[in-house]
Amino acid sequence: MRQNSSEREYSRVVDDLYITGVGATPCGKYLETSPKEIAAKAANQALSDAGITADEIDAIVVGNAVAGLIGGQECIRGQAFLQDTELIGKPIFNVENACASGSSAFHIACQGIKAGTYETVLAIGVEKMTHEDKARSFSALEGALDVEEYPLDDDTRKRSVFMDIYANKANKYMNKYGATKEDLARVVSKNRQHANSNPVAQFRDLMSVEEVLASRPIVEPFTLPMCSPIGDGAAAIVVTTAERGSENPGAIRVAGTAGASGKPGSGSPAVARAAKAAYEQAAIGPEEIGVAEVHDAAASAELEEIENLGLAQEGEAFRLNEAGATSLGGRIPVNVSGGLISRGHPVGATGALQIYEIVNQLRGQAGERQVDPLPRFGISQNGGGFIGDDVAAAMVTILAA
Repeated sequence: MRQNSSEREYSRVVDDLYITGVGATPCGKYLETSPKEIAAKAANQALSDAGITADEIDAIVVGNAVAGLIGGQECIRGQAFLQDTELIGKPIFNVENACASGSSAFHIACQGIKAGTYETVLAIGVEKMTHEDKARSFSALEGALDVEEYPLDDDTRKRSVFMDIYANKANKYMNKYGATKEDLARVVSKNRQHANSNPVAQFRDLMSVEEVLASRPIVEPFTLPMCSPIGDGAAAIVVTTAERGSENPGAIRVAGTAGASGKPGSGSPAVARAAKAAYEQAAIGPEEIGVAEVHDAAASAELEEIENLGLAQEGEAFRLNEAGATSLGGRIPVNVSGGLISRGHPVGATGALQIYEIVNQLRGQAGERQVDPLPRFGISQNGGGFIGDDVAAAMVTILAA
Protein backbone atom coordinates (compact mmCIF):
# COMPACT_ATOMS: atom_id res chain seq x y z
CA MET A 1 0.00 0.00 0.00
CA ARG A 2 1.35 3.43 -0.97
CA GLN A 3 2.22 5.67 1.96
CA ASN A 4 0.99 9.23 2.22
CA SER A 5 3.74 11.83 2.20
CA SER A 6 3.07 12.59 5.89
CA GLU A 7 3.84 8.96 6.79
CA ARG A 8 7.25 8.76 5.10
CA GLU A 9 10.71 9.59 6.34
CA TYR A 10 11.46 13.18 5.37
CA SER A 11 15.21 12.54 5.28
CA ARG A 12 14.99 10.18 2.31
CA VAL A 13 16.82 11.74 -0.65
CA VAL A 14 15.67 10.84 -4.17
CA ASP A 15 18.11 10.87 -7.08
CA ASP A 16 16.25 10.05 -10.31
CA LEU A 17 13.00 11.78 -11.21
CA TYR A 18 10.61 10.95 -14.03
CA ILE A 19 7.85 12.78 -15.88
CA THR A 20 4.94 10.40 -16.35
CA GLY A 21 2.21 12.70 -17.62
CA VAL A 22 1.82 15.98 -19.51
CA GLY A 23 -1.11 18.04 -20.73
CA ALA A 24 -1.64 21.38 -22.45
CA THR A 25 -4.36 23.63 -23.79
CA PRO A 26 -4.15 25.38 -27.16
CA CYS A 27 -2.57 28.82 -26.92
CA GLY A 28 -4.70 31.71 -28.12
CA LYS A 29 -6.87 34.64 -27.15
CA TYR A 30 -9.88 33.48 -25.12
CA LEU A 31 -11.59 36.53 -23.67
CA GLU A 32 -14.51 34.53 -22.29
CA THR A 33 -12.39 31.73 -20.77
CA SER A 34 -11.21 31.85 -17.15
CA PRO A 35 -7.85 30.69 -15.76
CA LYS A 36 -9.79 28.04 -13.83
CA GLU A 37 -10.96 26.41 -17.04
CA ILE A 38 -7.58 26.20 -18.73
CA ALA A 39 -5.73 25.16 -15.55
CA ALA A 40 -8.21 22.34 -14.91
CA LYS A 41 -8.07 21.17 -18.53
CA ALA A 42 -4.26 20.93 -18.56
CA ALA A 43 -4.18 19.26 -15.13
CA ASN A 44 -6.76 16.64 -16.06
CA GLN A 45 -4.92 15.86 -19.29
CA ALA A 46 -1.65 15.35 -17.40
CA LEU A 47 -3.28 13.05 -14.84
CA SER A 48 -4.92 11.02 -17.60
CA ASP A 49 -1.63 10.81 -19.52
CA ALA A 50 0.12 9.54 -16.38
CA GLY A 51 -2.65 7.02 -15.78
CA ILE A 52 -3.31 8.25 -12.25
CA THR A 53 -6.02 10.06 -10.31
CA ALA A 54 -5.87 13.22 -8.24
CA ASP A 55 -5.68 11.04 -5.12
CA GLU A 56 -2.15 9.99 -6.13
CA ILE A 57 -0.84 13.56 -6.26
CA ASP A 58 0.92 14.64 -3.06
CA ALA A 59 1.23 18.36 -3.88
CA ILE A 60 0.72 20.90 -6.65
CA VAL A 61 3.00 23.78 -7.64
CA VAL A 62 1.31 26.45 -9.75
CA GLY A 63 3.27 28.95 -11.84
CA ASN A 64 1.54 32.19 -12.81
CA ALA A 65 2.87 35.68 -13.49
CA VAL A 66 0.13 38.26 -14.07
CA ALA A 67 -3.25 37.02 -12.78
CA GLY A 68 -3.19 39.69 -10.10
CA LEU A 69 -2.57 42.52 -12.55
CA ILE A 70 -4.93 41.26 -15.25
CA GLY A 71 -7.83 39.90 -13.20
CA GLY A 72 -7.11 40.87 -9.59
CA GLN A 73 -6.43 37.33 -8.35
CA GLU A 74 -3.50 37.53 -5.94
CA CYS A 75 -2.14 35.51 -3.02
CA ILE A 76 -4.01 32.21 -3.54
CA ARG A 77 -3.90 31.87 -7.31
CA GLY A 78 -3.40 28.10 -7.48
CA GLN A 79 -6.04 27.44 -4.86
CA ALA A 80 -8.51 29.63 -6.74
CA PHE A 81 -7.68 28.11 -10.13
CA LEU A 82 -8.07 24.52 -8.87
CA GLN A 83 -10.93 24.89 -6.42
CA ASP A 84 -13.38 23.11 -8.72
CA THR A 85 -11.09 20.12 -9.33
CA GLU A 86 -10.39 17.01 -7.29
CA LEU A 87 -6.93 18.43 -6.55
CA ILE A 88 -8.26 20.96 -4.07
CA GLY A 89 -7.39 20.04 -0.50
CA LYS A 90 -3.85 19.03 -1.43
CA PRO A 91 -0.88 21.27 -0.58
CA ILE A 92 -0.79 23.97 -3.27
CA PHE A 93 2.21 26.28 -3.66
CA ASN A 94 2.23 29.38 -5.84
CA VAL A 95 5.22 30.54 -7.87
CA GLU A 96 5.58 33.93 -9.54
CA ASN A 97 8.82 34.32 -11.50
CA ALA A 98 7.90 36.40 -14.55
CA CYS A 99 7.96 34.45 -17.83
CA ALA A 100 9.90 31.68 -16.07
CA SER A 101 7.03 30.93 -13.66
CA GLY A 102 6.03 27.64 -15.30
CA SER A 103 9.55 26.20 -15.45
CA SER A 104 10.21 27.46 -11.93
CA ALA A 105 7.10 25.61 -10.72
CA PHE A 106 8.44 22.44 -12.35
CA HIS A 107 11.88 22.96 -10.76
CA ILE A 108 10.37 23.40 -7.30
CA ALA A 109 8.18 20.34 -7.80
CA CYS A 110 11.33 18.35 -8.55
CA GLN A 111 13.05 19.64 -5.41
CA GLY A 112 10.12 18.54 -3.24
CA ILE A 113 10.52 15.00 -4.52
CA LYS A 114 14.32 15.03 -4.37
CA ALA A 115 14.13 16.04 -0.71
CA GLY A 116 11.93 13.03 0.02
CA THR A 117 8.97 15.13 1.10
CA TYR A 118 6.69 14.00 -1.74
CA GLU A 119 6.50 11.12 -4.18
CA THR A 120 4.38 12.58 -6.96
CA VAL A 121 3.87 16.29 -7.66
CA LEU A 122 1.86 18.12 -10.31
CA ALA A 123 3.44 21.28 -11.75
CA ILE A 124 1.15 23.65 -13.63
CA GLY A 125 1.89 26.79 -15.60
CA VAL A 126 -1.18 28.90 -16.38
CA GLU A 127 -1.79 32.37 -17.74
CA LYS A 128 -4.78 34.41 -18.82
CA MET A 129 -3.26 37.49 -20.49
CA THR A 130 -6.01 38.73 -22.79
CA HIS A 131 -8.18 41.60 -21.63
CA GLU A 132 -10.61 43.94 -23.37
CA ASP A 133 -8.14 46.73 -22.58
CA LYS A 134 -4.97 45.66 -24.40
CA ALA A 135 -2.97 48.30 -22.53
CA ARG A 136 -3.62 46.36 -19.31
CA SER A 137 -1.94 43.29 -20.78
CA PHE A 138 1.13 45.30 -21.77
CA SER A 139 1.33 47.19 -18.46
CA ALA A 140 1.15 43.90 -16.53
CA LEU A 141 4.51 42.95 -18.02
CA GLU A 142 6.23 46.12 -16.80
CA GLY A 143 6.64 44.62 -13.33
CA ALA A 144 9.15 42.13 -14.74
CA LEU A 145 11.66 44.99 -14.75
CA ASP A 146 13.24 46.90 -11.87
CA VAL A 147 10.64 49.69 -11.86
CA GLU A 148 13.01 52.06 -10.03
CA GLU A 149 15.68 51.68 -12.72
CA TYR A 150 13.77 51.46 -16.00
CA PRO A 151 11.94 54.63 -17.13
CA LEU A 152 8.84 54.15 -19.26
CA ASP A 153 7.25 56.76 -21.53
CA ASP A 154 3.85 56.93 -23.21
CA ASP A 155 5.24 55.67 -26.53
CA THR A 156 6.83 52.62 -24.92
CA ARG A 157 3.57 51.74 -23.15
CA LYS A 158 1.82 51.31 -26.52
CA ARG A 159 3.54 47.93 -26.84
CA SER A 160 5.30 45.41 -24.64
CA VAL A 161 8.25 47.19 -23.04
CA PHE A 162 10.27 44.03 -23.57
CA MET A 163 10.28 44.50 -27.33
CA ASP A 164 12.33 47.67 -26.82
CA ILE A 165 14.84 45.75 -24.69
CA TYR A 166 15.03 42.88 -27.16
CA ALA A 167 15.33 45.32 -30.06
CA ASN A 168 18.31 47.00 -28.41
CA LYS A 169 19.96 43.63 -27.87
CA ALA A 170 19.14 42.58 -31.44
CA ASN A 171 20.76 45.68 -32.91
CA LYS A 172 23.91 45.07 -30.88
CA TYR A 173 24.01 41.42 -32.04
CA MET A 174 23.51 42.39 -35.67
CA ASN A 175 26.17 45.08 -35.56
CA LYS A 176 28.68 42.79 -33.86
CA TYR A 177 28.24 39.64 -35.94
CA GLY A 178 26.82 40.82 -39.25
CA ALA A 179 23.33 39.34 -38.92
CA THR A 180 20.52 41.09 -40.81
CA LYS A 181 16.78 41.64 -40.57
CA GLU A 182 16.46 38.82 -43.11
CA ASP A 183 18.12 36.51 -40.57
CA LEU A 184 15.52 37.47 -37.97
CA ALA A 185 12.76 36.89 -40.50
CA ARG A 186 14.17 33.42 -41.22
CA VAL A 187 13.70 32.53 -37.54
CA VAL A 188 10.02 33.48 -37.79
CA SER A 189 9.49 31.65 -41.08
CA LYS A 190 11.10 28.50 -39.65
CA ASN A 191 9.02 28.61 -36.48
CA ARG A 192 5.80 29.22 -38.41
CA GLN A 193 6.64 26.11 -40.46
CA HIS A 194 7.09 24.14 -37.23
CA ALA A 195 3.90 25.51 -35.65
CA ASN A 196 1.87 24.64 -38.73
CA SER A 197 1.49 21.05 -37.46
CA ASN A 198 1.24 21.86 -33.74
CA PRO A 199 -2.36 21.61 -32.48
CA VAL A 200 -1.66 23.85 -29.48
CA ALA A 201 0.04 26.64 -31.47
CA GLN A 202 -1.48 30.12 -31.60
CA PHE A 203 -0.16 31.01 -35.09
CA ARG A 204 -0.11 28.13 -37.59
CA ASP A 205 -0.19 30.01 -40.89
CA LEU A 206 2.99 29.80 -42.93
CA MET A 207 4.96 33.00 -43.58
CA SER A 208 7.79 33.57 -46.01
CA VAL A 209 10.81 35.68 -45.14
CA GLU A 210 9.47 38.37 -47.46
CA GLU A 211 6.06 38.37 -45.76
CA VAL A 212 7.68 38.71 -42.32
CA LEU A 213 9.77 41.66 -43.50
CA ALA A 214 6.76 43.35 -45.09
CA SER A 215 4.66 43.15 -41.92
CA ARG A 216 3.85 46.10 -39.67
CA PRO A 217 6.93 47.58 -37.97
CA ILE A 218 6.98 47.49 -34.17
CA VAL A 219 10.39 48.81 -33.14
CA GLU A 220 13.54 48.60 -35.25
CA PRO A 221 14.55 45.97 -36.33
CA PHE A 222 11.33 44.06 -35.49
CA THR A 223 8.16 43.62 -37.47
CA LEU A 224 5.06 42.25 -35.76
CA PRO A 225 5.66 38.51 -36.46
CA MET A 226 9.14 38.81 -34.90
CA CYS A 227 7.52 39.54 -31.53
CA SER A 228 5.81 37.01 -29.26
CA PRO A 229 2.05 37.60 -28.95
CA ILE A 230 -0.35 38.20 -26.09
CA GLY A 231 -2.24 34.97 -25.38
CA ASP A 232 -3.72 32.52 -22.92
CA GLY A 233 -2.85 28.91 -22.16
CA ALA A 234 -1.82 26.29 -19.63
CA ALA A 235 0.36 23.20 -19.38
CA ALA A 236 0.77 20.62 -16.63
CA ILE A 237 3.42 18.04 -15.78
CA VAL A 238 3.32 15.02 -13.45
CA VAL A 239 6.75 14.33 -11.96
CA THR A 240 7.53 11.42 -9.67
CA THR A 241 10.19 9.08 -8.29
CA ALA A 242 12.01 6.46 -10.37
CA GLU A 243 10.19 3.76 -8.42
CA ARG A 244 6.80 5.03 -9.51
CA GLY A 245 8.01 6.21 -12.91
CA SER A 246 9.17 2.72 -13.82
CA GLU A 247 5.51 1.67 -13.83
CA ASN A 248 4.81 4.02 -16.77
CA PRO A 249 6.09 3.04 -20.25
CA GLY A 250 6.03 6.68 -21.40
CA ALA A 251 8.14 7.98 -18.50
CA ILE A 252 10.84 10.53 -19.36
CA ARG A 253 13.79 11.07 -17.01
CA VAL A 254 14.58 14.51 -15.61
CA ALA A 255 18.32 14.62 -16.28
CA GLY A 256 18.89 18.16 -15.03
CA THR A 257 17.01 21.24 -13.88
CA ALA A 258 18.78 24.45 -12.87
CA GLY A 259 18.19 28.16 -12.49
CA ALA A 260 20.13 31.40 -12.25
CA SER A 261 19.40 35.10 -11.85
CA GLY A 262 20.76 37.92 -13.95
CA LYS A 263 24.02 39.53 -12.89
CA PRO A 264 24.58 42.56 -15.13
CA GLY A 265 28.17 43.35 -15.99
CA SER A 266 29.45 39.94 -14.94
CA GLY A 267 30.15 38.80 -18.50
CA SER A 268 28.35 35.54 -17.68
CA PRO A 269 24.70 35.51 -18.79
CA ALA A 270 22.19 33.87 -16.46
CA VAL A 271 21.12 31.41 -19.18
CA ALA A 272 24.70 30.26 -19.74
CA ARG A 273 25.20 29.73 -16.00
CA ALA A 274 21.94 27.80 -15.62
CA ALA A 275 22.83 25.71 -18.67
CA LYS A 276 26.25 24.86 -17.25
CA ALA A 277 24.66 23.60 -14.04
CA ALA A 278 22.03 21.58 -15.92
CA TYR A 279 24.64 19.97 -18.20
CA GLU A 280 26.70 19.03 -15.14
CA GLN A 281 23.68 17.40 -13.50
CA ALA A 282 22.89 15.48 -16.69
CA ALA A 283 26.58 14.55 -17.20
CA ILE A 284 26.36 15.47 -20.88
CA GLY A 285 27.48 18.28 -23.16
CA PRO A 286 25.57 20.42 -25.67
CA GLU A 287 26.65 18.11 -28.50
CA GLU A 288 24.36 15.37 -27.14
CA ILE A 289 21.19 17.49 -27.30
CA GLY A 290 18.83 16.31 -30.06
CA VAL A 291 16.03 18.88 -29.75
CA ALA A 292 15.70 22.27 -28.05
CA GLU A 293 12.97 24.66 -26.99
CA VAL A 294 14.32 28.15 -26.32
CA HIS A 295 12.79 31.41 -25.13
CA ASP A 296 12.29 33.32 -28.39
CA ALA A 297 10.21 36.14 -26.94
CA ALA A 298 11.60 37.99 -29.96
CA ALA A 299 13.16 36.41 -33.05
CA SER A 300 16.64 37.62 -32.11
CA ALA A 301 16.38 35.98 -28.67
CA GLU A 302 16.32 32.54 -30.29
CA LEU A 303 19.74 33.20 -31.80
CA GLU A 304 21.15 34.54 -28.52
CA GLU A 305 19.85 31.65 -26.42
CA ILE A 306 21.06 28.98 -28.86
CA GLU A 307 24.53 30.37 -28.24
CA ASN A 308 24.07 30.69 -24.48
CA LEU A 309 23.12 26.99 -24.38
CA GLY A 310 26.30 26.06 -26.22
CA LEU A 311 24.37 24.71 -29.22
CA ALA A 312 26.24 27.16 -31.45
CA GLN A 313 29.43 29.16 -31.17
CA GLU A 314 29.13 32.85 -30.31
CA GLY A 315 27.87 34.79 -33.34
CA GLU A 316 27.10 31.64 -35.34
CA ALA A 317 23.45 30.87 -34.55
CA PHE A 318 22.04 32.90 -37.44
CA ARG A 319 24.30 31.05 -39.86
CA LEU A 320 23.08 27.70 -38.51
CA ASN A 321 19.52 28.85 -39.03
CA GLU A 322 20.23 29.99 -42.58
CA ALA A 323 21.81 26.61 -43.34
CA GLY A 324 18.73 24.77 -42.02
CA ALA A 325 20.54 23.19 -39.06
CA THR A 326 17.92 24.45 -36.58
CA SER A 327 14.94 23.39 -38.70
CA LEU A 328 13.09 20.10 -38.45
CA GLY A 329 15.35 17.64 -40.23
CA GLY A 330 18.46 19.65 -39.37
CA ARG A 331 21.31 18.84 -37.01
CA ILE A 332 19.76 20.49 -33.95
CA PRO A 333 16.06 21.33 -34.40
CA VAL A 334 15.08 24.36 -32.31
CA ASN A 335 11.56 25.39 -31.34
CA VAL A 336 9.80 22.61 -33.22
CA SER A 337 6.68 23.64 -31.27
CA GLY A 338 6.80 26.98 -33.07
CA GLY A 339 8.42 28.69 -30.11
CA LEU A 340 7.00 31.68 -28.30
CA ILE A 341 6.59 33.73 -31.49
CA SER A 342 4.42 31.08 -33.18
CA ARG A 343 3.19 28.58 -30.58
CA GLY A 344 2.39 31.49 -28.28
CA HIS A 345 3.66 33.02 -25.04
CA PRO A 346 1.12 32.89 -22.19
CA VAL A 347 3.92 33.97 -19.90
CA GLY A 348 3.32 31.91 -16.74
CA ALA A 349 2.66 28.79 -18.82
CA THR A 350 5.52 29.09 -21.32
CA GLY A 351 8.14 27.08 -19.43
CA ALA A 352 5.69 24.24 -18.82
CA LEU A 353 4.67 24.31 -22.49
CA GLN A 354 8.32 23.93 -23.48
CA ILE A 355 8.71 20.87 -21.24
CA TYR A 356 5.44 19.48 -22.64
CA GLU A 357 6.93 19.68 -26.15
CA ILE A 358 10.24 18.05 -25.19
CA VAL A 359 8.42 15.17 -23.48
CA ASN A 360 6.37 14.50 -26.61
CA GLN A 361 9.49 14.65 -28.77
CA LEU A 362 11.43 12.19 -26.59
CA ARG A 363 8.43 9.85 -26.57
CA GLY A 364 8.16 10.00 -30.35
CA GLN A 365 4.63 11.41 -30.05
CA ALA A 366 5.01 14.76 -31.82
CA GLY A 367 3.28 13.75 -35.05
CA GLU A 368 4.27 15.65 -38.20
CA ARG A 369 6.80 17.75 -36.28
CA GLN A 370 8.58 14.72 -34.78
CA VAL A 371 12.37 14.97 -34.77
CA ASP A 372 13.96 12.03 -36.58
CA PRO A 373 15.97 10.15 -35.50
CA LEU A 374 14.31 10.00 -32.10
CA PRO A 375 16.35 12.28 -29.80
CA ARG A 376 17.90 10.88 -26.66
CA PHE A 377 18.20 14.23 -24.87
CA GLY A 378 16.14 17.41 -25.13
CA ILE A 379 16.67 20.81 -23.53
CA SER A 380 14.31 23.66 -22.69
CA GLN A 381 15.39 27.18 -21.77
CA ASN A 382 12.95 29.64 -20.23
CA GLY A 383 13.70 33.23 -19.22
CA GLY A 384 11.77 35.85 -17.31
CA GLY A 385 12.16 39.59 -16.90
CA PHE A 386 15.33 41.66 -17.10
CA ILE A 387 17.84 42.97 -14.61
CA GLY A 388 19.90 45.45 -16.57
CA ASP A 389 20.74 43.74 -19.86
CA ASP A 390 20.49 40.20 -18.48
CA VAL A 391 17.55 37.85 -18.04
CA ALA A 392 16.29 38.22 -14.46
CA ALA A 393 15.18 34.60 -14.04
CA ALA A 394 16.68 31.82 -16.17
CA MET A 395 15.64 28.16 -16.02
CA VAL A 396 17.15 25.29 -18.01
CA THR A 397 15.76 21.75 -18.03
CA ILE A 398 17.33 18.68 -19.65
CA LEU A 399 15.20 15.60 -20.22
CA ALA A 400 16.30 12.12 -21.28
CA ALA A 401 14.41 9.40 -23.12
